[in-house]
Amino acid sequence: MASVLAVGLIGCSAGTDSASSGSKGASDFPKKQIELIVPFSAGGGTDAVARAFADAAKKHLPKPIGVVNKTGGGGAIGLAEGANAKPDGYKASLVTVELAILPNLGLASFQSDDLKPVAQLNADPSAVTVAADSPWKTLDEFLKYAKENPEKVRIGNAGSGSIWHLSAAALGEETGVKFSHIPFEGAAPAVTSLLGGHLEAVTVSPAEVSSQVAAGKLRMLGVMSDERLEAFKDVPTLKENDIDLSIGTWRGIAVPKDTPQDVVDVLKEASRKTVEEQSFKDVLDKLNLGIEYKDDTGFADTITKDSKRFKELIDKLNLKQ
Repeated sequence: MASVLAVGLIGCSAGTDSASSGSKGASDFPKKQIELIVPFSAGGGTDAVARAFADAAKKHLPKPIGVVNKTGGGGAIGLAEGANAKPDGYKASLVTVELAILPNLGLASFQSDDLKPVAQLNADPSAVTVAADSPWKTLDEFLKYAKENPEKVRIGNAGSGSIWHLSAAALGEETGVKFSHIPFEGAAPAVTSLLGGHLEAVTVSPAEVSSQVAAGKLRMLGVMSDERLEAFKDVPTLKENDIDLSIGTWRGIAVPKDTPQDVVDVLKEASRKTVEEQSFKDVLDKLNLGIEYKDDTGFADTITKDSKRFKELIDKLNLKQ
């Protein structure tokens, strides 16, 4: 938030009676802890972004943010709870790209505009990752095996309708390969299943497999981005393999659509300053999560654009339920 507003809020938390100032609304917001709903399980990239944000935001809000994981339905349960919350700013959501996907799949009780954007925090591509002791050293080898063994390759995702499910489905469409799609309640359990030998691959973000790749337990075969990632310079893009596919997630803060704009503005300014905190940057850098900040207007444009894009992709893949 702007420096003057930040000072005012901190002063309020130190004991200034908001009523004595004669103003209402954002002038005394927040007066209690804010709950941040994470629609996926603890341990994954979405959870990591939420917790890093909540920790760094302590400097810019007079009350803390409590992170609560609400899993299920490929993110639908947590996103629905956030959309249906009281529009007072005290229950916010760490929204993911599934906000623009699930309604188009017919798997959600909400629409993408049932949540009002506050700020985008992050963006990451999907990546094809296999066990380090698997026979596939390259993406071409993996896809060749999958093509010769229809439906024998199990790819784990973060739930039916999740971006990691959609990215694998899009890969199959682009290459003419059939996969068995195995849903989990988040990326972390999918990766655990891959490590246990119960899957052939996952298509989660590089961040969600980075530690296991570094430890030599997993091997990343390709990233679904326009260019190679700085942290994984040796991993080719799918486009280098003549597969025209670039797809991934974004994460950000949102609140119920009827939340007053002055409350949104407080959260927006706090978000802007939080993203600039070195502690937030350090956590995301350590986990190889990409930082990409947009304010409420820019984030709204991203959601609208991606909702249209994913509707077209879902219709093309005939995935609507």
